[in-house]
Amino acid sequence: MAEGMMTSTEREAVSRESDAAIARGLASYVRGVHEPSLLAELRREGWKTYVETPMPSRKSEEWRYTDLSNLDPESFTPVSCEGDRVKSIADLPAPVRRALASDRERAGVLARHNGCVEHLHLDETLQAKGVIYAPLLDVAEDHPEILEKFLFQSGVAPMEKKLWGLHTALLSGGYVLYVPAGIQIERPIHAFRYLDEAGGVLSTHSLIIAEAGARVTCIDEYVSPDMEQESLSLNGVEIFGAEGATVSYLALQQFGRGVKHFSMQHSNTGRDSTLNGFNVTLGADLARADVTSHLEGEGARSEMLALWFGDRDQHFDHHTLQNHEAPSAHSDLLYKGALTAQSKSVFRGLIRVAEGAQLTDAYQTNRNLLLSPDASAVTLPNLEIGADDVRCSHGATVGQVDDTMLFYLMSRGLSREQSERLLVFGFFDEVLGRVPGEGVRTRIRESIEAKIQGQ
Repeated sequence: MAEGMMTSTEREAVSRESDAAIARGLASYVRGVHEPSLLAELRREGWKTYVETPMPSRKSEEWRYTDLSNLDPESFTPVSCEGDRVKSIADLPAPVRRALASDRERAGVLARHNGCVEHLHLDETLQAKGVIYAPLLDVAEDHPEILEKFLFQSGVAPMEKKLWGLHTALLSGGYVLYVPAGIQIERPIHAFRYLDEAGGVLSTHSLIIAEAGARVTCIDEYVSPDMEQESLSLNGVEIFGAEGATVSYLALQQFGRGVKHFSMQHSNTGRDSTLNGFNVTLGADLARADVTSHLEGEGARSEMLALWFGDRDQHFDHHTLQNHEAPSAHSDLLYKGALTAQSKSVFRGLIRVAEGAQLTDAYQTNRNLLLSPDASAVTLPNLEIGADDVRCSHGATVGQVDDTMLFYLMSRGLSREQSERLLVFGFFDEVLGRVPGEGVRTRIRESIEAKIQGQ
C-alpha cells in the first residue's frame, strides 16, 4: 500500500518502527552512556536528524569547495569515559600543562582528555556569587532548568543539519558556563580539549550564558598529537547574552595531522549586549567553521575576528553569518588567512538584514595572503538587505607576498624567512593584538613561527 493510502493508525505504526530502528542504531554505536533523560532524549533526536539528513555534497553552494565524499562518520569510534578522572595539573597531558603554565591568569579552568574531565577548577568567590562552570552531565542533574531553556536552542542552518545532528547524538563532553546578572568576571574562563584516541570521534559542546549586565571571557583550546589513524572532532558552541551583557569568546584549534574538525558556533545577542568572537585555526588536515551571530536585540553589537595559517595540504573553510534581526545593531567582521605550500582556504560570508532592522551598521572584510604559488584561497562575501536605512559594506582580497617589500627587508640584512615572518605578523597584527590572554597570544605566535620555519 502506498504511503498516501495508509490509515493514520498504520502511519503511526510505521513511524514508531522507524523511531525504534533509529534508537537501535544509536544504541549500537554509542554504548555505555548513562545520563539524565533530558540528554538522552536530545541524543536520540540528534541521531534521528543525522540518519534522515543527507551528507553535504559539493552540489550545494555552501559546500562547493569542501569535499566530504570520503568522510564516513560511522567509521570512527566514539570516545568514552568510565567516570571522570580528576587529576592534578602535574598529571595532565604535556601540551595542556605547558599552556596552563604560560598563562596563569584564569578565573576557572577545565581540562578534558578524550571523553574524560581530568581537571576542573572555578574560583570560590565566583561560585559563591552563583557562577556555574561544570560539565553538561552535572548541570543536567543539578540545574536541568538551564539546559531546558538554552541547550540546542540556537537556530541551525540547513548546511549544518547533518553534522549538528551527529554532534548532538555523540556528545562526549561539554560544559556550561552560567554567569548571573551583574557579575563581572575579570579573568578568563579556560577550557582544554585534548584528543589522542586515534580513530576516535570527539563531540564537545560549549554552552555560555551571560545574564543581564554580566561580563565574561571564555577560551576554548583544541589540541592533539599527529594521529596515525584518521580522527574526527565535532564541536558545537552556543552563546546567549542577555540585555547589556558582554561575552568574549575565543576558539583556538591546534589539532595535529590526521584530524578532521567541524565547528558550529551560534551567538545570540540581546538588547545592548556585546559579543566579541575570535577564531584561530592552525591545526587539523581539514577544518570547517560555521559561525553565526544572531543580533536579536536593539542596539546589539557583534565583533567577529579570525585568523588562520595553513601549510602542507591543509584545507580550512570558514562560513559566517551576521544575522541582523533588530534595529540599530552593529556588526564588524575581519577574517585574515595566510597560506603556504599546497594549503587552501575558503571564506563565505553573508550579512543578512531583516526588513525591520533599520539603522543596521554592518561590515565584512576578508584578507588572504599567499606565501606559495601552490596555495589558493576562495573568498565569497555577500549581502542580503531587507531594510532601506542601513550602512553595510563588504570586501575581500587575495594576494601574494609583496616582492618589493621582501626585497626591501632582505636588502637590510634580513633573511627571506625573517622577512616573511615580519610581513606575516604585520598582516595578522590587527587581529592577533585583540586576542584575549597574553599566554594565548604567545602560543599562537609560536605556532605561526613554526609553520613559517617549516616552509
